[in-house]
Amino acid sequence: WWHLKTGEIIWNTHSIPRVDLFSYTTHHHAWIPHEWLAQWTLYGAWHAAGFSGIMLWMWLAATLLFVGVYTLCALYSGNAKVAFLGGLLIWFFSTVGLAPRPQLLGYALLTLELLLIHLARTGNPRWFLALPPLFALWVNVHGSFFLGMAVLGIFVACSLRDFSTTLLVNAPWTGESKKWLWIAATLSLGALFLNPVGWRQVLYPLDLFFSQPLNLGSVEEWQPPRFGSDPRAMGLLLVTGCLLVLPIIRQRAWRLDETLLLTVGFGLSVPHVRMLFLFGLLAAPLLCRQLANNWDTYNFSRDRVIPNAILAVAACAVMFFAFPSGQRLEQEARRAGPARAIEFIRHTGLTGNMLNEYTEGGYLIWWLPEHPVFVDGRADIFQWTGVMQEFGAWALLETDPAILLNKYNISFCLLPRQAPMAHVFPYLPGWRRAYVDDRSVIFTRGTGS
Repeated sequence: WWHLKTGEIIWNTHSIPRVDLFSYTTHHHAWIPHEWLAQWTLYGAWHAAGFSGIMLWMWLAATLLFVGVYTLCALYSGNAKVAFLGGLLIWFFSTVGLAPRPQLLGYALLTLELLLIHLARTGNPRWFLALPPLFALWVNVHGSFFLGMAVLGIFVACSLRDFSTTLLVNAPWTGESKKWLWIAATLSLGALFLNPVGWRQVLYPLDLFFSQPLNLGSVEEWQPPRFGSDPRAMGLLLVTGCLLVLPIIRQRAWRLDETLLLTVGFGLSVPHVRMLFLFGLLAAPLLCRQLANNWDTYNFSRDRVIPNAILAVAACAVMFFAFPSGQRLEQEARRAGPARAIEFIRHTGLTGNMLNEYTEGGYLIWWLPEHPVFVDGRADIFQWTGVMQEFGAWALLETDPAILLNKYNISFCLLPRQAPMAHVFPYLPGWRRAYVDDRSVIFTRGTGS
């Protein structure tokens, strides 16, 4: 929701916010809008067609990603049939983050990068020159551009020297391919600085991984996969095992670039469930190449044009008639947060500083913009300002609740009904319960019933 609100600000003001505009606790602290372009397109979709526009935005981004991965798998393996398995594989792992968020565009751009590298390496090396414009766009869309630079760095490193051993082989690069790769890599690095913040935006992903421990430690999608219950976690082990065992069974050496890509994908996915998306994207073409000879290759002369056309039309018809209405989508969106509590706040005219739950901050930014939030999903800025540390200790009952309430002069608190602090407030002097439903509860200072 805060992505959508940021996009609205950019759309209406024609400027990119560089300070916090949504909370009162950070005192307009400097902020890095590292996803501003994706947020602008997201709001543009909403502006054009409301919640149906957002759904269409997600559908288009996901389609671009899945078709791109299928194309990459087909070209990389040389087998259009086996590539279908690659498409299913990326869909399976993408379900960990398949939502209208900037990362969808980021991973679509990563797929395009891999496609360009493959086309340049196997065909015309001048395809590499498409990489700098790609990164100039990517750095303004999503922080995954840093992963894209890591992937590019792997191919640059592998181009330095070719060798062959029993277990590992590094295929040689032609002089022309190597030259254009290095030129493109240098220009791509420079293209990263075509952003509104400069070097801080380029280094933001490093700040996330090395300077935001609370973000990585408390946000669920940054936690390790649950290997006992999450089928995607088991899929991670199964696919990795196949990629390690198949070359041994077939008495083939591992390719250095593929080994490094698999290592990056697996190494990031084990500690962070969010990165299973990345693993699926990197692993799909590698697995398809290993299985390319297990299914007859594509033969154009055997195509059944009329049955295929009927299936394509039927699929489009199903998508059209199954597409949810804007009214239904809005109802679902409202049910995703404390909608009735917000109506109470507006009806009663509650004023003053509001304290809210971390997970509901983004929802309140969009649906209750007249009340700045205490904290929201932008964990980075709240960690930089120390608010996240204070709120975490407060929410887990590790400090005297009154200290934080008094420091920020809180007038009312909107909390999930089952939050630990919701059971403590009735015992705090000067606080009363003013509202409660099956989802939310509101406590006010000195008033209520």
